[in-house]
Amino acid sequence: MPAPVHVPTAKTHARVSAPVPERVDVAVIGAGLGGLMTAARLAKRGRKVAVLDSHYVAGGCATMFTRGTGEQRVNFDVGLHYVGDCGPGGRIPELLQEVGVDVDWRPLDPDGFDELVFPDLRFRIPADRGLYRDRLVAAFPKEKAGIDRYVRLLREVEVLARPGAPRGWRLAWEAATRARVAAANKAETLGAFLDSCTQDRHLRAVIAGQNGDYGLPPSRVSVMLHAGLVNHYFKGAYYPRGGGQVIADQLCAVIEAAGGTIHLRHPVTGIVVEDDRAVGVRYRGPHGMADAPDPVLHAPLVVSNADLRRTVLELMPSTAVSPALRAKAEGWEMGGAIFLTCLAVRADLSALGATNYWQFDDYDFDTMYSETRHAETRGVETRGAIPPVRGCYITSATQKDKGTPGHAPEGIETVEVMALVPGAPEAWGVPESEVGRPRYRSGAVYQAHKARIEADLVARLERLFPGSTREIVHRESATPVTHSRYTSATAGSGYGLAATPDQFLEHRPGPRGPVAGLYFAGGNLRSGHGISGALASGAQAVRVIERDGR
Repeated sequence: MPAPVHVPTAKTHARVSAPVPERVDVAVIGAGLGGLMTAARLAKRGRKVAVLDSHYVAGGCATMFTRGTGEQRVNFDVGLHYVGDCGPGGRIPELLQEVGVDVDWRPLDPDGFDELVFPDLRFRIPADRGLYRDRLVAAFPKEKAGIDRYVRLLREVEVLARPGAPRGWRLAWEAATRARVAAANKAETLGAFLDSCTQDRHLRAVIAGQNGDYGLPPSRVSVMLHAGLVNHYFKGAYYPRGGGQVIADQLCAVIEAAGGTIHLRHPVTGIVVEDDRAVGVRYRGPHGMADAPDPVLHAPLVVSNADLRRTVLELMPSTAVSPALRAKAEGWEMGGAIFLTCLAVRADLSALGATNYWQFDDYDFDTMYSETRHAETRGVETRGAIPPVRGCYITSATQKDKGTPGHAPEGIETVEVMALVPGAPEAWGVPESEVGRPRYRSGAVYQAHKARIEADLVARLERLFPGSTREIVHRESATPVTHSRYTSATAGSGYGLAATPDQFLEHRPGPRGPVAGLYFAGGNLRSGHGISGALASGAQAVRVIERDGR
């Protein structure tokens, strides 16, 4: 029998109470997957590493939480619901195996790992680009030419993004000879590219139906990001056996086995810079006094896996940030934000199977996102302006990971239902200054919005899968304010910097920070957002650190 799901907080007490060293070789800010991958690689290379994080569980978005005790314990995923390219030789297993982490990946339904549900159309996305193309043509026979142009773009982007692809003039030559469509549309949005393929609103919506994986509408997302993400899942969609926290748990074990330390509930309050060089971090312990000076962890090398905007504007000394960088950071746009409802139900969810469901009220994603953006602005003025949700994402860990004990008691299924919502705390009636304090949860405006959206998402699940919510044994929801509280993410976004054309590829930050000795990791960098991007960012950061002779 497979090993049971671990208790997410099994190591919390030890990592909260562990004394922080006075000096290390590397101080890592943030225990998200980018920071943990960076720390694991450096620790295995003999560096003395310390990771500091404000949360009580390591893993950032790739964590779980538990409700109940003993045999009645139920576990829910926070942010890792599925990833692509985890088969033999896949990029994610390769990155993890390089540091000795071996995850057992369970494939989702290859005939339809994602199912799009529109008012009068359903479309199953298979883990095969050729079959996907054939299904599009079967559903939209009059649009064959445009579909083939779109699929050609997908193939060409895969050629340019493959591991070991050439760089410099060789890449330019390959783009000119093997990827002309991709090269010509590199700076376009998905919507602009689709203008050259089709005007069929249903087909355009099907093509953009996985937009919740990047949190932007077709008119604003980079077509290169969209194509890369779609290709990522054509290599197979997977879920880690044992739940979304197993990657973080194993990376932490690697770090600690190599002599590194992890310090939870130790938020970093500043990066110490002397003579234009990072020399350590200031932090606050779990029992730190508000009127006492924050202690310093000295380190000649600092890696920030924290929210990049906050790193530049809040953690770095203002004297170490140039006016140009400050202006750029202030102008960075974040990706969307998510409302998450977690349910434990006494029901048969076999109809869901190992498939994710994207349900939409209509085909107009741009209008859906524009309502959210408008609410972001109005929220600052009115302290509370959340529009009705227009769709949802549904997934079940107990269905994706059948046979693994510990997700829920026997006879109970878990299901997570998500929707894109405004992320600014003011839109939820919460002042920015209150985000880190739990008392925001008792606000009347906040509670009203939360209850309304939770009820809406539960109703959507019931309509799509009748009987699934007849007996709910546990229900709990998290807002973007919750996400900011635990991860310090700007505007509650789990996507990092929005992947618009002007914030993607070479327009995205690299691993080097603005002062010597400071490096970045995480989903805000050129390696991309999400689980794959965060893990890759750690590997890239270490390569650059070693190239710099640090």
